[in-house]
Amino acid sequence: MNNNMQYQPQMHLQTVEQKQTGLFLHLSQLLNFVIPFGGVVAPIVIWQVKKDEMPALDAHGKMVANWLISCLIYFAVSFVLAFVLIGFLGFIALAIMGVVFPIIGGIKANNGELWEYPLTIKFLK
Repeated sequence: MNNNMQYQPQMHLQTVEQKQTGLFLHLSQLLNFVIPFGGVVAPIVIWQVKKDEMPALDAHGKMVANWLISCLIYFAVSFVLAFVLIGFLGFIALAIMGVVFPIIGGIKANNGELWEYPLTIKFLK
């Protein structure tokens, strides 16, 4: 059997409910600025609850989870580099990306598209 013929789940959100759920999935990361760890727990809960009901949302959930893991790694590296005063730039960059990336991802999800976050290490495929 050809590997290209394997089942690939649909990656585009189509219905209004799917698009809104994708929007909430991405924007829920911003809860980190209001509730400690809320921006980590909320997107994972939304993804896990809705991924079977909306297969296209699974790709968005994996993208958000990959970004959260990558962001944690970048934070740890910046923390270590902060002792030589370079890491503070990493903290600033992470704060900017932590706001901008979920907003762009949410807008794209609301348009039915999957946006791959830049600088994301793909742990979940």
